[in-house]
Amino acid sequence: MTTSRKEQIVSLLESDPNDTFLRYGLAMELRKEASYPEARAEFEKLMRGNPPYVAAWFMCGQMLAEMDEIEESRTVLREGIEIARQQGDAHAAGEMGELLASLGSFGE
Repeated sequence: MTTSRKEQIVSLLESDPNDTFLRYGLAMELRKEASYPEARAEFEKLMRGNPPYVAAWFMCGQMLAEMDEIEESRTVLREGIEIARQQGDAHAAGEMGELLASLGSFGE
């Protein structure tokens, strides 16, 4: 029997629940299988971590936009831009800014 990528990640997280890379991988696997509430919960853990994981804001914002949760996406992206700037990550802030700008005409 083949073990799925998600199952492998969950197993690894049992021994190291604070592994940022594994938690991000789990969030992405959940998103891929359209388990959006679970994916969002994993992204939230990363977003509220110490230090906050900047990529989680971008991916969560993108996922919310794909789900037509435009206002929530905007909120997440705005927060993410601020965190990215605080961490000196101009590239991530720029990517989130571009996504935020692209949402300008959607859902209004």
